[in-house]
Amino acid sequence: MANEKTLLQQIRDKEQEQSKKIDEVKAETDAEIAAARQQADEVVKDAERSGKMAADEFLKKEKEKTDAEIERMKKATDAAAESARIKGEANLKPTVDKIVNYVTMK
Repeated sequence: MANEKTLLQQIRDKEQEQSKKIDEVKAETDAEIAAARQQADEVVKDAERSGKMAADEFLKKEKEKTDAEIERMKKATDAAAESARIKGEANLKPTVDKIVNYVTMK
């Protein structure tokens, strides 16, 4: 029976030794997981920064295009208004004469 106690004690010692190794491995694994999470957070932050920069650049380019289109439309509208004014002025004298002749019954 003395051998059995010694054998049981050896088993307990071995269990304690294995338990320590398991705890060490668990601590190492937890540290690796924490480092991986931190690295993933940095990757996400970098991606967000890059995405924001790309979105800002896209917005800037599209705003420039829109501003140029607005300016083009303003110039076209101004030209059309000027053309209408010139045509109106050209037709003003004959129209006034017709109205005066109609009213005065000439």
